[in-house]
Order: sequence, then structure tokens, then C-alpha cells
Amino acid sequence: MSSSPSVAIAIAHAKKSFGRTQALDGVNLQIQAGECVGLLGASGSGKSTLLRSICGLELLDGKDSAVALFGQTLQTGGVLSRDVRTLRRQTGIIFQQFNLVGRMGLLSNVLSGLLPHMPLWRVLSGTFTHAQKLRALQALDSVGLADYALQRASTLSGGQQQRAAVARALLQGARILLADEPVASLDPESARRVMYLLKQLNQQNGMTLVVSLHNVAMARQYCSRIVALRAGAVVFDGPPVDLTDTHLRDLYGSHSDELLLEEGHVPLRSAHRDMPVPAEFPTVFSFYL
Repeated sequence: MSSSPSVAIAIAHAKKSFGRTQALDGVNLQIQAGECVGLLGASGSGKSTLLRSICGLELLDGKDSAVALFGQTLQTGGVLSRDVRTLRRQTGIIFQQFNLVGRMGLLSNVLSGLLPHMPLWRVLSGTFTHAQKLRALQALDSVGLADYALQRASTLSGGQQQRAAVARALLQGARILLADEPVASLDPESARRVMYLLKQLNQQNGMTLVVSLHNVAMARQYCSRIVALRAGAVVFDGPPVDLTDTHLRDLYGSHSDELLLEEGHVPLRSAHRDMPVPAEFPTVFSFYL
């Protein structure tokens, strides 16, 4: 499979079945580098399976199914490329469950994003350099959590833990960030903060962002493009303005109520008023090093 390097994600004829259930049914999709794409759909529409396929956590079915990242094949015909480890380093993924180690400090959790880049002996010893710790603190600072660097992850709120998961992906050096229902378990205000942060990374860092959501209002507000799935197939692909409530009801039928029954959204400026603006690394952080 070949695609232009300006295309961050290229998916061709993606099919995936679990028993008799068709999770993906011939998905063809291209996402340009730097795009912010909202993946929309009711439960069971195939969103999570598609995201997991993009990073190689799920193998597709069929000889024609393929995924390429920045022009390099990740998987084809249900077989991972020999370069899969290199490609995965360019792809960060965050989940609804945060996946932090609760008894570990926030700094240690974020540093774990470097493990795929480290030699085995350093992974086993858990040894990180001064420069790596500095980078981890910068990542925490960029998501407004530098003051919590030594605090156990289990003591933080859900929104804070999700932002820490974003910091871990940043430290990893990801060029693509896949977010699988990242705000589903958060309260409305925390959800807005996390979505604003993701949008900032997309706009300021040029990171390609694909985020699956149930909340139509958030998808419309934060994403420049929406891809909607139903029964494993793409049923809408375009700008948010074209995805009207009437269109949603036509596409999803009774499931449209699940998507539309969400609280209203607030402007970006007010959603993020109390979150620190990323700044240069302050000298006070030397305390942690």
C-alpha cells in the first residue's frame, strides 16, 4: 500500500469481524497530516476497532485490508509490517480508562512513555536520565500538571489523569494521537478541558488528531472534520456544519437520541480559562530532578 507522506493515515478496504459481528465493513479513509477528525457513531459502530487497527493493536481481515502511516505500511492483509515498532512510536493512543499506575507518581507514569525508545537494560532498571525527566516535566507543564509531578496518580481527578495520559503521549514524540472516548467518563467541565487541550495540540503542534466521541456537540465544536460510522461502514465524512440533526436522525435512526442527548457546549475561551498556558520550562522544576 502506498500513499503520500502528507497523508498521515491511509486506510483501505478495512474489514474486521468478531464471530458473526462485522465490526468494520470495507472502510476507506485518508486523513491528512495535521487534521483534527472526530470519529462519531453509536455504541458498536466500529469506532474503537478502527482506532485500534490504525495503531496495529487490531489485525484486519482480508487480503485487501491495509493501513499506512505517513506513506509507510503498518499492516496489510492481516499481517503487521516489519517496521511496526517504529511506526507505533509515532502514534500515541489514549483511552477512556486513563491506563495510569495509581500507586506511582505522575512523573513516573509520564516517563513510561519513553520505554519503547529505551534499551532493555534501562527498561528493566527503570533508570531515566536527567534530560528525560526534564522532558517529562515539560510535558506535564504543557497540560497544566507540573505542580502534581510527585503526586500519586490515584489521588488525582479523572480529568487530571486523562491530561497526564496526554502528556505521556507527548513525551513519546507521537505525530498522531488517537483518542478513544477520552471524555466519556469525565464530568462536563473536565471533558471540555481535555478536549480543549487536544485541540491545542492539534493547532499549535501540528499533531494529527483522531478522537472518537459520543457527544455530537463536542465533535462539532472541536473537530474540523467528522467521520461517522454505522455498522462498521462510513456513512458521513465532511465538515461539522454539514452534519445536521436531521442528517444524524436519517443516519442513525433511534440511535440519534443517544448522540444528541448531551449537554450544551461553551465557547473555547471560557472552557479553558483556568488552565495554565504552556510556558518555557521554569527553573523551579529543578527540584524534581
